[in-house]
Amino acid sequence: MPGARPYDGPMPAHVPSHYEVLGVPVTASEGEIRRAYRRAARAHHPDHGGDVVEFRRVTLAFEVLSDPRARAAYDRSYFTSSPQREGGRPAEGAAAASSAEGRPGAAGFTARPAPRAGGQRNPAGEPAVYVPPFEPGTVPLLPAAVAARAEHGVPRRRGLFGAEARIQREERTAALIRRRILGTIPSARLLNGLRSPRDASHVAHAVLAGYRLALVDSMLVPRGNYAWDGAHLIHGSRTVAPPRLAEQVRDFQDVFGELNVQGYILVQTPDENPHEPVIDVRRGAGALVEPLNASKFVRELTFFLSSGPQPNVVLVPALARLLTGLH
Repeated sequence: MPGARPYDGPMPAHVPSHYEVLGVPVTASEGEIRRAYRRAARAHHPDHGGDVVEFRRVTLAFEVLSDPRARAAYDRSYFTSSPQREGGRPAEGAAAASSAEGRPGAAGFTARPAPRAGGQRNPAGEPAVYVPPFEPGTVPLLPAAVAARAEHGVPRRRGLFGAEARIQREERTAALIRRRILGTIPSARLLNGLRSPRDASHVAHAVLAGYRLALVDSMLVPRGNYAWDGAHLIHGSRTVAPPRLAEQVRDFQDVFGELNVQGYILVQTPDENPHEPVIDVRRGAGALVEPLNASKFVRELTFFLSSGPQPNVVLVPALARLLTGLH
């Protein structure tokens, strides 16, 4: 990848996906999958001295990826349905993945924070490093050109009622992330319109940078001062419930155990003033996801993404899995 520098940190240890077993990218066609299966089956067939366990992996991978419905379900589940097996046991989402920040209960490795010269330099602003690197002779889960793209998907939510307002709100949110986040963190990748792992409901936006994933939704309210009580925004006698993002954060955290997942709700006003609305948080109003105006949203999202371990990394397997979940 042009401009990418070698990565010398620890590599994730994980049970391979069906795509990795066959040695094809997630963008592979039916013909490419069929040809890859024939090559892998010949290499691992027990009659030719191959390993029985590896041959079973190859067979399972082909059974899933050669069936359009099974492949679609596998992709929508972010590779957690019909898993490969390690030691005779099914891989289970987060348990099969590695932990990037050493959270208790997650298997795998702990990523080393990138060094900072003199304790000052923030590596989030450095050129993106791809993990694993794109090397000749290897077949990555994503083509290099796709991994290098900063934005994927369309900021649009399907629906009949209020669709125009939702589309406008999501376009504004994507534009803000594009302008204020992608421009300052080269490794950041914006994905618009993901399916939730639980029920295929819509997740408006996600931003991946390093080993951190931010889920983002938005809401539009009139100008003014609001109070946040932990469940509602209160403006005079009016109360507004924000989007239900906390459950989706938990679902993505369960599936992507190698990432630290957090949620953000951007509160917009019609005039697009980044400091509006003013939101006062009531004492004791704790919540997993707190509504933020544009100014605070940009500040907190930037800090979350740039303060993680190796924030200049593009984790290709995680990005590939997320891309298969786009609407």
